[in-house]
Formats: sequence, structure tokens, C-alpha cells
Amino acid sequence: MVDLESEVPPLPPRYRFRDLLLGDQTWPSDDRMQIDFYVNENTFKERLKLFFIKNQRSSLRIRVFHFSLKVLSCILYICRVLDDSEDGYACWGCPTQNYTLFMIDWAPVIWVERSETSLWVLQVFLALICLSETILLTYLSYKGNIWEQILRITFLLEVVNTVPFLLTVLFTPLRNLFIPVFLNCWLAKYALENMINDLHRAIQRTQSAMFNQVLILITTLICLMFTSICGIQHLERAGNKLSLFDSFYFCIVTFSTVGFGDVTPNIWPSKLLVVIMICVALVVLPIQFEQLVYLWMERQKSGGNYSRHRAQTERHVVLCVSSLKSDLLVDFLNEFYAHPRLQDYYVIILCPTEMDVQVRRVLQIPLWSQRVIYLQGSALKDQDLLRAKLDNAEGCFILSSRCEVDRTASDHQTILRAWAVKDFAPNCPLYVQILKPENKFHVKFADHVVCEEEFKCALLALNCICPATSTLITLLVHTSTGLEGQQSPEEWHRMYGRFSGNEVYNIVLQDSLFFSDYKGKSFTYASFHAHKKYGVCLIGVSRKDKSICLNPGPHFTMSSTDTCFYINVTKEENSVFKAQRQEGGQGSKKTHLPVHSIIASMGTVAIDLQDTSSSRPSCDSTPNLPSDSTTTGRRCSIAPVQEVSDTSSLQTCDLSSDQSEDETLPFCDDLSTEECCSVPGGRFIKGYPLNLPYIGSSPTHCHLLKEKVPYCCLRLEKECTHNHYEDAKAYSFKNKLIIVSAETAGNGLYNFIVPLRASYRPKRDLNPIVLLLDNKPDANFLEAICWFPLVYYMVGSIDNLDDLLRCGVSFAANMVVVDKESTMCAKEDYMADAKTIVNVQTLFRLFSSLRIITELTHPANMRFMQFRAKDCYSLALSKLEKKEREKGSNLAFMFRLPFAAGRVFSIGMLDCLLYQSFVKDYMIPITRLLLGLDSTPGSGFLCAMTITQEDLWVQTYGRLYQKLCSSVGDIPIGIYRTELLDSESCEVPCQSRHVLMTFSADSRPSLIFCDPLRLVYCLKVGLSSIGHVNSCHC
Repeated sequence: MVDLESEVPPLPPRYRFRDLLLGDQTWPSDDRMQIDFYVNENTFKERLKLFFIKNQRSSLRIRVFHFSLKVLSCILYICRVLDDSEDGYACWGCPTQNYTLFMIDWAPVIWVERSETSLWVLQVFLALICLSETILLTYLSYKGNIWEQILRITFLLEVVNTVPFLLTVLFTPLRNLFIPVFLNCWLAKYALENMINDLHRAIQRTQSAMFNQVLILITTLICLMFTSICGIQHLERAGNKLSLFDSFYFCIVTFSTVGFGDVTPNIWPSKLLVVIMICVALVVLPIQFEQLVYLWMERQKSGGNYSRHRAQTERHVVLCVSSLKSDLLVDFLNEFYAHPRLQDYYVIILCPTEMDVQVRRVLQIPLWSQRVIYLQGSALKDQDLLRAKLDNAEGCFILSSRCEVDRTASDHQTILRAWAVKDFAPNCPLYVQILKPENKFHVKFADHVVCEEEFKCALLALNCICPATSTLITLLVHTSTGLEGQQSPEEWHRMYGRFSGNEVYNIVLQDSLFFSDYKGKSFTYASFHAHKKYGVCLIGVSRKDKSICLNPGPHFTMSSTDTCFYINVTKEENSVFKAQRQEGGQGSKKTHLPVHSIIASMGTVAIDLQDTSSSRPSCDSTPNLPSDSTTTGRRCSIAPVQEVSDTSSLQTCDLSSDQSEDETLPFCDDLSTEECCSVPGGRFIKGYPLNLPYIGSSPTHCHLLKEKVPYCCLRLEKECTHNHYEDAKAYSFKNKLIIVSAETAGNGLYNFIVPLRASYRPKRDLNPIVLLLDNKPDANFLEAICWFPLVYYMVGSIDNLDDLLRCGVSFAANMVVVDKESTMCAKEDYMADAKTIVNVQTLFRLFSSLRIITELTHPANMRFMQFRAKDCYSLALSKLEKKEREKGSNLAFMFRLPFAAGRVFSIGMLDCLLYQSFVKDYMIPITRLLLGLDSTPGSGFLCAMTITQEDLWVQTYGRLYQKLCSSVGDIPIGIYRTELLDSESCEVPCQSRHVLMTFSADSRPSLIFCDPLRLVYCLKVGLSSIGHVNSCHC
């Protein structure tokens, strides 16, 4: 075989790299040849074709010129008709002639009077130009079949309207020959369509089908009318001699199907023309209307466009979703437009699916029809983003589809949408919703990100140690006017609804009337006196360009540039301050600023239905309030807060203790070293988890084990070489269990464990956590949880009673049921929660004393939790919910007993957290701090404090607020209380309800503590804020 490489001649020695670049002119055997490309475009024909046809702008000018000539020829025809005389009809220079045939004199039809020579010359000149242009374009577009070009209707009409004029020049007697110049209207219509097409091509406009079809329909109607008017007028020269206006009148009356009959054709040719035109209209117009209706329906499906002019003169936001449901749309619109400053905004919905019937019905409501525009398109296409004018938008919301079996795939779609939006409009603020926490780092560039599983698991965890935290957070982030339940006959409904109107607001200290007086004072001092004077709850502060700190404590000194975050019924800018006189003795008067808001902080009501024993006191029995002087002789007092921090006398909070004016005590773990070392599970340390389950998880200071637990020891029901336990009872846990039922061990469960093992939680209160999983967890998840104390897992199902008993349901304090991903997708949307609801109802029947906490997909399904068919009280609450929904309330579900008690919530309720971030960009960081998902040095944390019978001397919420501020520096933000239901309205006579609410700072006596009170929600002072960080080994 011959080597192919040997056949290639080598390069000459002088052909170096320089020769490759510059060329070598001295090589004698150089056989290179220069080639010119596109030489065919240098011919004269190609240049003409480039100018008349190919070039967009020059072709557009030719079309405009041709259209102008045709319109001008029609105008000249009308001028000729108006100037026509009836003296006689014959050829030029001939006497009057009569051509009678079929009893009709055809001379007026064949001949016309052209008395104006200038008009005839102008018509001949136009005909010559039009014919020359037509012949040239026919020649340039000729591609091998000449008859195809000649037999075109447009070419034939051009010949009919132009060639006779040239014959009148060559043969003078034909000068008076009638030429149907009015047929040029059809050529003008054709030229106009081509002109519009070239215009759209020149400006790169692709969405023009609807405009083109409307233009075709209008021009077709005009051409039909103009042809009928001119044709009937000319034919009737041999009959009634109708004027041009009479012919116009007859055509309008005929085509509108009115038919007065006062003007009618007299001869059969004109009658035949009317019949022909009506037949043509009956054939052509329905076809045009059908195409127009089809395009209109398709445009309704796709949503049309949002014009550039509107985008530049109006403000709008874009909502990108993969599939749009009516509930999601209504929740977004209600929450978005709840803010007064957003009333002038427009919402552009960009969705790849066709608008369904329910969404269409919502968008037809007058409240939304003028402010919401639906566009069918994809966020991955720049054309669709351009239709939505995203580059001019004030913000873009990208929501994930949570009703998907594969939630990871749903997140991947969301990530691609976020990347596409950021690439198309880098300066547009981006608000992204992600389902899985491991996918969050892909959209880290977004301005605001809400991870559903992070918030969901953190809420479920806090519900175990701070009951009804989900209710507290849900009502805090929702926008409400506080008018819910005001028409209810029950007192707790009215108070619950009234105080649910509290929200979080911010203001710079130097611009505030609430807080400007506290410049240079401690944070605790400012919160104490702002609540006492104005009734507002100061919960946090942030330095300029720094993170938010919740309750940084008495060491923090307020400065004029600090941003204050407070809870109130409305923001300070909407408040009116009025001076009021109060009489305080004989002739003594003083003026002060009263409490305008009358609301201190977040208020909710929570209902807790539990079976009670016969020993429970009756509804008429109420505890007696202790007097100011207790039996022990100690004086109950509320000391003032110092302006400057003094942590030397900090002590444990005791509401009934007699403390000095300097009392400010931080939260501290009161366990001794001996007690700390004897906690079940081995020696603990405080630190950050060594193995984070996913990229982007926030490190949290937690209780950890000194040595990690082997994987085999994490499984509760299987014995191993290290222990021989096979169920929860064998472990003999000191504290009650927290059982979590989930389908898989996702990374979201990591965020369930972290808040329950946070370092600020007392070690003696750590509850063992048992994960009841349908599928065995992988090694990565086990590696992440093996460092946490008292955390176990078990493979089993909530449907199996043996699995429940083995995992310790009889010894559990809380049973958390996480909505399973495999059941989220159902043919009927609301059936996605069916399996979860039935399983929880089974647990509720079998273990009535077990506290069951459930997460549902749809908020409307909360009415089925703890369902009793004959419970009159639940039926009354159902009617109340319907009334609130009819009034347009965003919180109609708030009166449902399981939700109010914190037993159930829907993560869909927290969608408004992302919506509110458009106006309140601080809501997501504050919520993450409250839930323990993030930690800021010096920031406090959310906890629950039990109020006992001995603490009722405080009497009012305002005094409680002042006592906690002055003693330990804590800030209460809510109350979880119990009231007894009326036995006549309940299926079970003695049931309790738990109410979560806050009250004004008014110091007047109040009966808010007359019922058995359980908990007060507080923002504790961070340990680092008082210089005490315990990182030693226990």
C-alpha cells in the first residue's frame, strides 16, 4: 500500500511562517488563483432586483410610490366623473351616436366626455408610469414561466387600466373611450398589503398577523364599495343617470341590508352588477371574517402584546409561571394590590400554557381586567420577553409549580427562566421561588429568593417547641386591614381579626416621630418607651449597609442613620398624631401624645381542640387576679429601662420578683455543668455542623455531639453492635419524642433538625427526633445528621399502626406529617391532599391526646382537619369564612380551628412573602431570622415563655411588655392563650381553644389574662449581644 503522506510534496525551504502570513512572490511554481464571489450580483438585472425587490427600505419606497399612483388615479377618475357632461356621447370629434341593443343605448356606456385636456394628459402620464413599472417588476421577478406572470390578475388589471390610455394617444378618436380606472382600487389594495409587509420586515416586527388581517378586511370592504359605486353610476348613465352621491347612497343602503327602495337601478346591466357584487361580498367577506375571528381567538390564547409606549409611560411587573391556576393568580393579585402604592401598576402574566376557563373568568372581573394582561409565551424566548417588555418592567416574579411529582425538574425549569430573564434584562429586579434548597445557589444572583422546603420545615420545627408559630408567621406576612371577624358575635373572633392587621414596617430613625427621640439610647430603652408612648413594637434594627438584627439588646446604641423595624397596624407615614388633654387631679392638666394605633404588635387567635377530663373547671370559673401585694410580702414592680447599657445586674426573668431599676437580664442556659454532662446522648459541644447537606445552606450554631454517631445507630428499629434497641420504648428517653413522617429524606428535613438543635435552646429541653420515612435515606443525608444528638430515623409508613407504635407515637409530644411529593399531583387539584388528610384523621381518632402538625398543599383543605360532621361550632366557622371571603379578605381561612391552633398550615400561604418583598424588601430576611434559618451576630431569636397563674398580677399586655423589657430585655410579639368554648355550640361539651394575640400598650386594667394563658412569644436577646457566647464543651 502506498503511503498517502508521501505523495504530498514538502514545502520549499524558503516557505517559512512569515511567507504564510505575507505571501511569497518569488516561488516559481506558484499556481494560486484569486476567486471573486457573488459576481452574479454585479449584473444590471441583479442590481435592479436588489433595488426594487430585495432591499427592504428601497422596496418599501417603491411600494409607497406605487400605492400613491393608484390612489391618485382613483381620485382623478372621480374628478372626471364630476366634470362629465350630458351633451352627447360619441368618439372624439364625432357627432352624437346611438348604439341601441337590447333596448338600451350603449353610447353613454362606451363613450365619456373628456373636456379637460389637462386631466386626460395627467391620466395618460400616470398610466405610462404604472405600465412601465409593472413591466419592469414582471421582468425582474420572471423565473422561467412567462405565462404565469402575464396571467396574474394584478397584471391583467394593470393592462386594462393603462393600455387604453396609450391607445388614445396613438388614435385620437378613442380619446373619449371609457376606461374602468376605478378598478385601480384593487391594485391599490394589493400595493398596500405589500407595503405593510415590507414595513414590518424592515422594522423586524413579527407580531403583525392580526393587524394585517384587519387591514385586508377593511380594504376589501372599501374596494367592494368603491367598485359598486363607480360601476353602478357609470352603467346608469344609460338609465336613470344617477349621480355619484346617489350611487353611493344606494350601495350603502343595499350592503347594510336596509333597502329603502327610493333609489334603484333601472337597466339590467346595472342590476346584474349589483347581483354580482352581492355574490362576491357573500363569498369574500365571510372568508375574511373567519380568518379574522381565528386570529382573534389565537391572539386571545396567546394574550397579544404589551406595547412599548405603554411600557414607557406605565409601570408594570411580569409574572412568569409554568402553569397558572386561578387560586395562585387570585392570591398574587390580592396581595400585590393590597399596597396603596401599587394601585397604578400593571401585571403582565407570561405563561407557556393556554389560559384555562377559570383563569379567564378571573381576568374578566372588572377589578383585574384593566390591570392584568395574559401573554402566552415562554420566558426562555427573547421574543416573548420582548412582548412582555421585561426590559422596562419594575420587577419579575418567577414562581415554581409545586403541584409536580418531580419537584427537582420543576426547579430546573425555574432556574432556566431566571437565567433567561437575567440575560435579557440584567437590571430588572428578580423575585424567585425555589422548591428544593439544594437548587437555591443557582439563583443566588436574584434580588429575593424564597425556598419553599426551607421555610416549610423550619415552620414545622418551630411549631413543635413554639405552638402556632406557623399561624403567627402567616398572619404577620399577610396584608390585612384588621376588619376580619368584626361582625362576629364572639369576642375572640373580633379581637383575633382586629389584631391580625399588624404588619412589619421600617423607617429611618432620624425621619421617625416614633423613634427619633431615642438617638443615643439603647435599643431596649427605645422599644420600651416607643411601645409605652405610641403602642408600636420595635423588634429590630439595621446599620447602614449591614444585616438586620432582631432585638440586639440593651448594649446596642441607636444612631440617626439606623433603620428601625417595628410591628404596627399601619406604617408611621399613614398615622396622625393628635395632642389630647387629660385631667389628673384638681385643676391639673397635662398634654401628651396618646396611643393612636392602640395595637402593639402581631395579633392572632389560635384555637386548640383537645379532649378534656371531667376535672376541668366549668366555663363560669375564672382565676382570681392577685393583688399588687402578694402573700409573700414581695412588692411587684416594673422597673424603668436604663438609657445606657448595664449588664452587670442581668438576671433571670421572674414576673413576680421585686427588682431594681437596673434590672436587665439576658437569656442564659441555667443548667449546671453536672446537669449538662448528664444529658442523654453523650457529651455535647456547641459549634457549626461539619457536613452541610447542600451548597448554600446557612451555618447555624447548634448543639452537636463530640463524636458522630455510626450510621447503624441512627436507625431506631434495628439493633446493631453498639445497641440492642428495637423500638423507641427501649431507649427510655427523658423528654417526649418529635416524630416526623415524610416520604423521603430530602435536604429540607435538615432545616427541620437545625432549629430544634440550635445552641440557644436549653439542653435539658432537647426532644428526641424520629424521622419516619417511606424510603431509606442515602449516605449523604446520614452524614449530615449523625453529628446531631438524639436524632434517629426509621423506615416505615404512617399508614401502618405497627410502625407508629415502634417509632414511639405513644410517647410523642408532636407528630409532624409532611405532605408527600408523590401525592401532590392529582387529576383534581384539591385532591392532592386527600391521602394526608385521611391519615391525619386516623391519627386524630386513635391518639386524641397527640399533637398533630400537618402541612397541606391547598389552604382550602384545612377545613377537613379534625373533621366532625355534626360539630355546630365548625359549621358556624365555615359560614364566617364564607362571609369573609365574599368581603374580599385575604385571610378568610384564619378562623378555622386547626389553623388558629397552629395544627395545620399550607406553604402556599407564604407565597405572599415573596410578593410582599416587592414593597418590603426586608420581609424575607426578618422571616428567616424568626425561623432560625439565618443567624446574625447579636441578633435575638424567637421563643415561647409560659405564663403561670402567679404571673397574672401583670394584668395587661402593656405591663407585660414593659416588664419583659425592663427585666430581661425581651420583646413580646404575641400571646398563645386558651379559652373555654360554650358547650351549647360544640359537639363535645368541654373543649378548649387557644388564642394568639397582642394588645395595646394602654395601662388600663384589662381582662386579657382572666382565661388560662399558656404562652407569650418573645424575641429573646442574643447571647452574643451581651458578650456571653458559650462555646465550651459540656
